[in-house]
Amino acid sequence: MFVVENVTNIAYVGIGSNLGDRAGYLLMGVRGLIEASLEVIKLSSVYETDAVEMEGAPPFLNMVAEVKTGTISPTQMMARMLRIEYLLGRKDKSQKLPRTIDLDLLFYGDARLDTPFLTLPHPRLHLRNFVLIPMNEIAPAFRHPTLKKCISELVADTDDTSLVIRWNPTGTNGIHPTANS
Repeated sequence: MFVVENVTNIAYVGIGSNLGDRAGYLLMGVRGLIEASLEVIKLSSVYETDAVEMEGAPPFLNMVAEVKTGTISPTQMMARMLRIEYLLGRKDKSQKLPRTIDLDLLFYGDARLDTPFLTLPHPRLHLRNFVLIPMNEIAPAFRHPTLKKCISELVADTDDTSLVIRWNPTGTNGIHPTANS
C-alpha cells in the first residue's frame, strides 16, 4: 500500500554507527547519500546514544539528515541506502547486531508505505530518543503523517529514557536535554 497526501521531495534519514571509526562512518554515510544523487540540505548535530535493544553493545553515534530526493521513489531511495550500507561493510540488516553504518529512511514527505521492503514513516521512530532528538534539532515542526503530531510533540510525549548526549570529539560532552529531563 502506498498513500500520498502532500509528498514533497524532502526526506529524513537516520544515520548511525557503533563499530570502528563511528564518526568516520557517519561522514562516509553522508558522502554516500550525496554520491547517490541525494542533495543533503541539513544535518543535525552528532549524538552519542545508548545501543537500544542491543544488550552489551557499544554506544552509537547518531544523526539525522534532511535531503532532497529529486524524482526517485521511496523504494529507489531505500535501495540506494542499502547499497551505501553494503559498501561501508554492513552485510547483515539484523536490527540486533552492532554495525558500521545504519541508514534508516524515517520520512519521505508525507508518504505512507507498508510493504515487505519498506515501511513509511519508520514504524518505531516515535519511540526512540536517538532519532527524535536529532530530528527535533533540524525539523521540530515536521508533522508525522500518521500520528498527526509534530516532532517536538513526539519528543515531549516519548517514554524513552535512553541516554542521548550531544557528541563532542574532544570528549567534553554536555548532556542534551531529553523529553524526561
